[in-house]
Amino acid sequence: MGKWRGNRHLGMRCSTIVLALSMPLMATVLLLMLLELGIPVPAGSEEDSSPIRLNRMILDNNGGEGLGERGEQRTEVVSWEPRAFIYHNFFDSETGKSVDSSVRTSYGMFFKRGQDKVIRAIEKRIADYTLIPVEHGEGLQHGEGLHVLHYKVGQKYNPHYDYFVDEFNTRNGGQRTVTLLMYLSDVEEGGETVFPEAKGNISSVADGMSECAKKGISVKPKMGDALLFWSMHPDATLDPSSVQGYSPVIKGDKWSCTKWMHVDEHKVRNKRSVNHSSIFIIHNFYVFFFTK
Repeated sequence: MGKWRGNRHLGMRCSTIVLALSMPLMATVLLLMLLELGIPVPAGSEEDSSPIRLNRMILDNNGGEGLGERGEQRTEVVSWEPRAFIYHNFFDSETGKSVDSSVRTSYGMFFKRGQDKVIRAIEKRIADYTLIPVEHGEGLQHGEGLHVLHYKVGQKYNPHYDYFVDEFNTRNGGQRTVTLLMYLSDVEEGGETVFPEAKGNISSVADGMSECAKKGISVKPKMGDALLFWSMHPDATLDPSSVQGYSPVIKGDKWSCTKWMHVDEHKVRNKRSVNHSSIFIIHNFYVFFFTK
């Protein structure tokens, strides 16, 4: 009898996980249908109507007012295996061209979920687009929060999985299921996001791709765009085809911002939110990225 109850409990838990993963997928498909039909999708609202800028990229969440400044917003299907989509003009890129040289030596920084008004605005926009609750996003403790990275010439990230294969990292919020990679700059050459195991080889014949990117499916960084991809199948199993890497930057600089989301709520403790290995100078970082 005890064994039967245990199996029943396990089955109910699995069903809950499958349901939790299926709902965002259905919402994504619905969003794509609406966009294909030309029906506008609201990006949400914010109590403070003043525009907030990330790298001078406008985050105007005033009930949709001002969204035209970001250009045409559309969703592009990159791949179905893994499931990957590009949100074009997720941020405004028109005024994000100047870079403060005082932060050129910085490489990476983490921010706690809801750390300030700017971070909350970014997280709200992510939730509006993905239909995944803000609370499911990593908040830093036992996770990596909102992660901003700066790649210089020659720097890369070898192919890796965003999901976990150990129990420790899934204790808080369960498995990582979705990654949103926001491009904060254009890259003159290189720096592509590569899915080497993706089914199909669409980008291998595309113009402007580096040699490293001509394997599998690749996405070229474009300032203002955001790339979303799933690390799990709709049936809650891990998706090995979601392995991804970043090609070396050949010319120019690459700035990106990453948010990871989990199956369940990712709880945060009130501790310091900055990664001590970061060599960012806080003041300069805010001057560069979060100017109003």
